[in-house]
Amino acid sequence: MFRFFSLTHRLAIFFTTVAAAVVLGLGMLFLVATERHFLELDRITLQDKQHLIENIVVNANSTDDIPSRLRESLNNHHGLSVIVKNANGDVLFRTEGFQPPATLDAPKPEHRISEIQSWKNQGREFRALNLRFNPANSAAPPLDVLIAIDMEDHMQFMAQLQRTLVLYAICAIFVSGMLGWFAAYKGMAPLRAMKTQATTVSSHRLDERMPIEAVPVEMADLAQELNKMLDRLQNDFQRLSEFSSDLAHEIRTPISNLLTQTQVALATRRDADTYRDILASNAEEFQRLARMVSDML
Repeated sequence: MFRFFSLTHRLAIFFTTVAAAVVLGLGMLFLVATERHFLELDRITLQDKQHLIENIVVNANSTDDIPSRLRESLNNHHGLSVIVKNANGDVLFRTEGFQPPATLDAPKPEHRISEIQSWKNQGREFRALNLRFNPANSAAPPLDVLIAIDMEDHMQFMAQLQRTLVLYAICAIFVSGMLGWFAAYKGMAPLRAMKTQATTVSSHRLDERMPIEAVPVEMADLAQELNKMLDRLQNDFQRLSEFSSDLAHEIRTPISNLLTQTQVALATRRDADTYRDILASNAEEFQRLARMVSDML
């Protein structure tokens, strides 16, 4: 397919492809770095809320006091959802409307905190920590606490960032392609100059040569070899011209003799012996011409 494209277009396509790969790679790297940054922010936020809730649960007078204290403390925490369950699985406190999936991993027996977990529900995405710690009464069984934050703000930011990066990537690739074509076109200027110079070479102008000093180093060898080829062509053409000139002089004499003798023979009536002598002389001239032709071959 590429053989139908000019060298300028090929270089522009290759340059655009490389630029597109670099721009898209940087865009993906930026998105991944941003996502990791948000994950770290969410981890810090969840750990901060963990300390807050743990302080409330541990310092509560009783398990019955936990819901009211949590409701009072978490009232102004936008996007934060909490579920507190006792050892029997009974819900002691639940943020209104919050319903996590039942497949979330509980903390391992040797750990109080699970890894950060994520899930989607009705187009919204959440990140959560599952905790387990003892209430104020250390004799009471431990409580399971699920702390989750709504990632809607993050998702909106990431969606807007993706749209911006896509628009930027399209513009950057287009501009890179145009600049690549312009750079390739300007870079091919010496080659076009050599082409123009080559069109001036003809059988009457074999002294034309490619400009070696005006071309880049990469093309200087090509120009030099072309000039050597033109030198050989000029020398061969010069020898051919000299040979043609010498041949014309050699052939002109026998032809002139044949023409003169024939005209003289036709001028007046001759006897048979005279015609025979004239034909014999013409035969000698023809033999001379035949030898010349043989030498040429």
